[in-house]
Amino acid sequence: MRGLRKYWGWGLLAVMLTAIWSWSLGPAVLIAGWALVTAYFLFQVPVWCGAEGRQGPCRNNSSGIMLGCNQVRQHKFQKLKLAFVPRRWRELNRGLWVNPAKCLASAGAVVGIVTGIVSTTVSVVRG
Repeated sequence: MRGLRKYWGWGLLAVMLTAIWSWSLGPAVLIAGWALVTAYFLFQVPVWCGAEGRQGPCRNNSSGIMLGCNQVRQHKFQKLKLAFVPRRWRELNRGLWVNPAKCLASAGAVVGIVTGIVSTTVSVVRG
């Protein structure tokens, strides 16, 4: 059970995707649920670090696609800097689709953002 605790966001993603078809949740619940899903994929899903090092990309475990590993402090700043410096966005985009784990995490974050906006908008419009 301890090992499954770090994958809670995948279950919440499945619950939120099934909640889209029921439309029974209010906008506040939808916003909170999709915000949690997006935050999980950006800052907590277990993936490889991928920050650039002397021998190529770092292969240490990381928490989230936007944070680096715990072994090297500079990797956290390097990964976050990619999101805020426009010249480095191409490098960030290339790093988000490197391996299957990062592809799924990136897709989960995109799905969380897009469906969160759409389902909340539809819920507000329907009243």
